[in-house]
Amino acid sequence: MEMLAPYTTLRLGGPAREFAEATTAEQLVSLIAEADRTAMPTLVLGGGSNVVVSDAGFDGLVIKVATRGVSATRDGDEVLVTVEAGEDWDPFVARAVAEGWSGIECMSGIPGQVGSTPIQNVGAYGQEVSQTVRCVRAYDRRTRQVVDLEARQCGFSYRGSAFKRDLARYVVLAVTYALDISEMSGPVAYQELAGRLQVELGGRVPLAQAREAVLGLRRGKGMVLDPDDPDTRSVGSFFTNPILTAEEAAELATRAPDHPRWEMPDGSLKVPAAWLIEQAGFPKGYERGPVRISTKHTLALTNPTCAATTADLLALAREVRDGVREKFGVTLVNEPVLVGCALGE
Repeated sequence: MEMLAPYTTLRLGGPAREFAEATTAEQLVSLIAEADRTAMPTLVLGGGSNVVVSDAGFDGLVIKVATRGVSATRDGDEVLVTVEAGEDWDPFVARAVAEGWSGIECMSGIPGQVGSTPIQNVGAYGQEVSQTVRCVRAYDRRTRQVVDLEARQCGFSYRGSAFKRDLARYVVLAVTYALDISEMSGPVAYQELAGRLQVELGGRVPLAQAREAVLGLRRGKGMVLDPDDPDTRSVGSFFTNPILTAEEAAELATRAPDHPRWEMPDGSLKVPAAWLIEQAGFPKGYERGPVRISTKHTLALTNPTCAATTADLLALAREVRDGVREKFGVTLVNEPVLVGCALGE
């Protein structure tokens, strides 16, 4: 049996009953279709950077996506770039910057593979992939057909999509991005990045400058994979920033009148989870046995010595979630996909 821990950035997870690697989209579809025909449980594994696998592992077939290929065609002032799901995300971003393709530079340094980006609607520093995704090619396990879904059909939301809301239905095969042909970044939309670049919000900078600034910010938070940095043995942000209704926001205001917030277009409020966690008594470096909160970034839960179990990590996650709920009345939601395990109530 193949142990799954080496295939995850947390270095956690037990064995797979069966394990296969798919190097082409056709092979990936064939493996999924055959597993479905025999009612074999399946887990499609990309870069392992947004998944928490139970200590018991996975009692079924784990398919490691290893498809490769990038093709680009010009479309007016844009370039349409189709990328196979198994391509690593950050090398693709680096290529886009080198080629003068603008629109994803602020998502530099994010670990994982291209196939996961529409599922999670990956984003950072004011950009998210929903802004550039033109089409997603996927295998629909319900209809047993390969389908091309336009962006409007993907149901994108904050760190979510139709793919994430129904993980058992779609397997992403490739993603087509529409990127501007420009040596300049998109408008800088995140205050921390604007400060680093010394520009006003909405300003633009050369693509390479934006990429280097983002990588610098991410390294400072332990968010760029580095075998010599134990803080990067994580899934990045473990909790999403809560989006509160007016009623929930009013409740939080009674408990923390001066809390930071971002007003959303629909009238809801987004609250920084990192602030809630720290104010609830969980600072950077907070330890619980062999796991800890990153020493650089409050949202990351880490397995610094690779000596922990998934149960250890989930116990810390529950402690943090429950502490925040008790103090602020806000329930944090995990961002990574939990396989064979759960936080519970």
